[in-house]
Amino acid sequence: MDLLVILADAGRGAFGPVAAIYALAALGLNLHFGYTGLLNFGQVGFMLVGAYGVAITVSVFGGPLWLGVLVGLAASVVLALLLGIPTLRLRADYLAIATIAAGEVLRIVFNAGFAAPLTGGVFGLQQFANPFYAANPVPSGSYGIGVLTFSERDLWVMLVGWGGVAVVTAGVFLLVRSPWGRVLRAVREDEDAARSLGKDVYGYKMQSLVLGGAIGALAGMLLAVDAQAVSPNTFNPEVTFNMYALLILGGAGTVLGPVLGSVVFWFLLSFADSALRQAVGAGYLPEVVSASDVGALRFALVGLLLMLLLVYRPQGVRGNAEQMRLEAGAGGMPGRRRRRRARAGAEEEAR
Repeated sequence: MDLLVILADAGRGAFGPVAAIYALAALGLNLHFGYTGLLNFGQVGFMLVGAYGVAITVSVFGGPLWLGVLVGLAASVVLALLLGIPTLRLRADYLAIATIAAGEVLRIVFNAGFAAPLTGGVFGLQQFANPFYAANPVPSGSYGIGVLTFSERDLWVMLVGWGGVAVVTAGVFLLVRSPWGRVLRAVREDEDAARSLGKDVYGYKMQSLVLGGAIGALAGMLLAVDAQAVSPNTFNPEVTFNMYALLILGGAGTVLGPVLGSVVFWFLLSFADSALRQAVGAGYLPEVVSASDVGALRFALVGLLLMLLLVYRPQGVRGNAEQMRLEAGAGGMPGRRRRRRARAGAEEEAR
C-alpha cells in the first residue's frame, strides 16, 4: 500500500470542490440548526432548486448564467416561504417532517415524465456552465505538490467555492454577533422568553430559514456547475444527512464548525476509500470483500468514527455542548437556566 497516494487522495477530498460545496451548504444548515434551532432535514431541497434554477435558465431558455443564479436564489426564497409559513408557528418536529418530505417531493417531481421538457427527467440537463469555465483565469495544466495535484478546471471551481465559503463565513460571523444574531440564539434557547420581551419569534425563524436556504441554493448551483450536469437523483436525503454529520463533527453553532467539519469529513471518507481500494487490490482483506464493496464499507468505517466522536465529544471538534441543545432542552440544562440565557440575549438586543 502506498501511503503517499492514500494521503494525496485524502487531500484532494478534503480541499477539493465537493468539500467546498458541502461546507457552503452546511453553513446555511448551521444557521438553521446551530443558531436558530430549526430542524431542517431538507437542505438538499434548497440545493436542488438552486441547481435547477441555473440549469433550466441556461439550457432550456437560453438565458445568461448570472440570471440563472438569480432565478435559483428566488426559487430558494419561495421554497423557504412555502415551508415556513405553515410550520414555523408549530413545534420543531413539524418543520423536520415538512422539510424532509419537501426534498423528496421535489426530487420525484423533477424526475417525472411530465416535467421532462423543463428538467430533462431522469437524464437531467447537461453542458450549461460553459460561460463559467470560459472565464477560467487559471492556465491549462496541473497544480499541486508531488502526487497531490489539481487540474486547472478543479482549481477554478475550488477558488470560487472556497472563496464563497470565506465570504459566507465572514457574513455569518458578523450576523450572529449582531443584535439579530443574539435574538436567534435567544430563540434557540427559549422561544417563550424571547417572545415575552416582544420579539417576533416567527419572523426571526422565517428570516433564518430564508437566509440559510439561499446559502444552500448557492451550494447547489456550484454542485451543478462543477459536474456540468444536474439530475434529480443527485439530490437525495443522504446529502442532508452527510451535512448533519460534518456539521456535528465540526461543531454546530460555531462559525468555523461547518468548514472544519467538511474538511475532516471528506478527508476521512477519501482516506478510507483509497486505503480500502489498495487493501483489496493487494489482497489484504478477505476475498468476500471486493472493490464494489468499498463504497459501503468506507461509510461504515467513517460512521463508526463519528459514533465514537458523539460518545466522547458530542459537541464536535470546535463546538460547545450547550450550543447543541435546542429549546426542548432534553437531558440538557435546566429550564430556568435556559430561560435566563434566552432573556439575557433578547434584552441585550433590545438595548
